[in-house]
Amino acid sequence: YYVYILFSEGIGEYYCGQCNNVADRLRRHNSGETQSIRHGRPWKLTGYLEVSTRSLAMQTEKRIKKRGIKRWLQEHSHELIISL
Repeated sequence: YYVYILFSEGIGEYYCGQCNNVADRLRRHNSGETQSIRHGRPWKLTGYLEVSTRSLAMQTEKRIKKRGIKRWLQEHSHELIISL
């Protein structure tokens, strides 16, 4: 599983989510299938973390969002994988 962070230059915001296929999830976000964030298209992948279970992915996503995505990135961007 993966925890990914996207950025929209159009609205200047980050988005964090979790999935089991980052490339497919990014495609779905940018095609408009994800209603809640389609206003930020196109989304660009900032990076992702690989974790062993969906439960851990959900916990990590929650921790990043609680800290604030931008703030978390300032402290942990070196941990991200940035190429697909």
